[in-house]
Amino acid sequence: MKALTFQRYGKSPEIGLTDVARPTLKADELLVRVHAAGLNPIDNLIPTGKFKPVLHFQLPATLGSDLAGVVTEVGSSVTRFKPGDAVFASLFDLGTGSIAEFAVVPERAAALKPANLDFVQAASIPMVGLTSWQALQERAHLQAGQKVFIPAGSGGIGTFAIQLAKHLGAQVGTTTSTGNVEWVRALGADEVIDYQQQAFERVLRDYDAVLGTVRGDAIEKSLAILKPGSQIVSLIGPLDAAFARAKRLNFFLAFVFGLMSRKIMRLAKQRGVTYSFLFVRPDGAQLGQIGQLLETGDIQPVIDRVFPFEQAKEALDYLAQGHAKGKVIVKML
Repeated sequence: MKALTFQRYGKSPEIGLTDVARPTLKADELLVRVHAAGLNPIDNLIPTGKFKPVLHFQLPATLGSDLAGVVTEVGSSVTRFKPGDAVFASLFDLGTGSIAEFAVVPERAAALKPANLDFVQAASIPMVGLTSWQALQERAHLQAGQKVFIPAGSGGIGTFAIQLAKHLGAQVGTTTSTGNVEWVRALGADEVIDYQQQAFERVLRDYDAVLGTVRGDAIEKSLAILKPGSQIVSLIGPLDAAFARAKRLNFFLAFVFGLMSRKIMRLAKQRGVTYSFLFVRPDGAQLGQIGQLLETGDIQPVIDRVFPFEQAKEALDYLAQGHAKGKVIVKML
């Protein structure tokens, strides 16, 4: 079968479509004929080796985490799915990839595709949906009436997280470029900062939570908008010791990650703010709950561009430019 693979880590990972063996099933797995795969920024970071200590692949490895497709086979212990079921799932951190004709999906990671979404729309959801859910619901415990800052509101995470936060009854602040201000406001954002005209840290005040999605010094700057007792949940680092312990990494990595996060931890503590790093995990049960919000129309998928399977490498290159409004999808069928 065809798959988008990388051959090695580093500056020349040799990303391209190659022929690989069709995967075989374990007892608790599904074999899915992939109809569409959603792309995420980390798909471009993995081949660089930046996450090699915490994400483990056997090279050559298939890229991609999000998928939507149809079950063709099920393992002997699978009870929730059968051949012919339309499903969607995230394979992130499972050592396998989704940009392929077929993918193996653990039963615990899969959910039935929302009936009102096509496969392209469904493939846009898993990682951004689960990340937003785990950050805002599980980690930040966002409540109705609270204020959350979700920068980069027009991006893949931003477009979903804004809608979820509004569903939870929160007020949302965000940043975007001049041309996207009204578009992001239409998604539900209450305070929209045009980063080309204003610095968000000089305008926003008294926020209860920040979702860290922008690299650079944005997380440190966000401390200025938070009130005591609030939280920063970062998706982009720095990694912290709590993450190393949760991943059962060795003492050395826990020590290194502790050093990496020491500055932001110190600054946050000075303001009475909690900082934590979030690494999304696959969760079919949560994805099923997210699917219900999609079926009722409380949340709408936002898709920027769809590429054919033959142009999967070009799709990654396009995503890397950082200008997508919503998600970039590779369509197999």
